Amino acid sequence: MAKKKIKFTRTELKQQRDALARFKRYLPTLKLKEQQVQSSIVQTRQLYKKAQDEVDATGRIISAYDDLFNDVSGTNFKKFATPESVRTSKYSIAGVYVPRLESIVFPKVDYSLFATAPWTDKAIADLKTLHRQEAELKILQECLDLLLAELKKVMQRVNLFEKVMIPNTQDNIRKIRIALGDQMTAGVARAKIAKAKLEQKAIQNMEAETE
Repeated sequence: MAKKKIKFTRTELKQQRDALARFKRYLPTLKLKEQQVQSSIVQTRQLYKKAQDEVDATGRIISAYDDLFNDVSGTNFKKFATPESVRTSKYSIAGVYVPRLESIVFPKVDYSLFATAPWTDKAIADLKTLHRQEAELKILQECLDLLLAELKKVMQRVNLFEKVMIPNTQDNIRKIRIALGDQMTAGVARAKIAKAKLEQKAIQNMEAETE
């Protein structure tokens, strides 16, 4: 992107100084946001790790049913443990709106207690737990993705202010001040020359009158 051409005027100098003040005032806010998002990412990763461990632990429990799943007496108990719907809401973490698990709705369990194996209830309950944990894990991953995207955006803005906008504005101010100083020096020089010419002309007029 081409740099905007600056004018070497006092009005431009004021505008550049005002812009620099805004940039320096806004930069700490951006850095604070960057720290908050980084902290939230650390916390979310910890929650994700814990949730993953819980999923793995429940998965090991479910694996104990592998040999029993072939004997379900015609009952599709996996269907009863599969969520019908997952409800989420939004809330703010460091100014970033992320999803949060609200509730999970499972199908109504309807099977004969006498016609099914005694472990069926426990298997359904464990599978529901696994699906609930997996839903929570998926949501935490979404949170992490959103926070990482926000961190990237904030870091880009911080770099833009620190490495481009503030240095460029400071350089513009320096150039304008030098130009205004040169203009003032040139103006003083012109004024002295003009004054000298007037004085010389006055002397010439006085000499002409005395002749």
